[in-house]
Amino acid sequence: MATIKLAGVTASFAGQRVLGPLSLTVEPGERLALVGRSGAGKTTLLRLIYDQSPDLFAMVPQELGLVRALPVFHNVFMGRLDQHSTWYNLVTLVKPFRRDRDEIHPLLRKLGIEEKQWSAVASLSGGQRQRVALARAVYRNAAVLLADEPVSALDGPLAHVVMSLLTESFETSVVALHDVELALRYSTRIVGIQNGQIALDAPTRTLNETDITPLY
Repeated sequence: MATIKLAGVTASFAGQRVLGPLSLTVEPGERLALVGRSGAGKTTLLRLIYDQSPDLFAMVPQELGLVRALPVFHNVFMGRLDQHSTWYNLVTLVKPFRRDRDEIHPLLRKLGIEEKQWSAVASLSGGQRQRVALARAVYRNAAVLLADEPVSALDGPLAHVVMSLLTESFETSVVALHDVELALRYSTRIVGIQNGQIALDAPTRTLNETDITPLY
């Protein structure tokens, strides 16, 4: 994959600047954690990165982007909709192909929701829905993961299971996290956002919790 570069970008909402100007470079192989309080600009930054080249990324937005009326299987399958023909996708709505079932079911098992494969997303808990969105991202098999608070609805042990899976599945990632412990454990670099600006940018190995908590 190519290097991700943002140079002097800004973003405004309702006439008010919410981000920037800032510049950011993410090299292949980096696992970058975005930290900072709600409203600091992390979500906007992720969106600006995604808009550069949507095909390059697997995106997990904070609102998840699931189709509540469809089963878990089909929501995960949507990660590769653009990789199949229209007829293939239409047939899958009625009778999924075995090769897709054989890929998706083990992924759901790793996330502890295999028994929900044919359940409508609307019937799931918040944590289960979050795992469906994460399964969709992994199934997409993209070069880079972009994720906005991907484990906010999960308890400690399960959050570690999910973060480990994401680390195994994506060599390069940019993930917004509120949990400082997770940021320190599962990233190689931490970027702190404060009032729409980069207030911290350092290798994870050089930081500890006391360096990060003032950003919150």
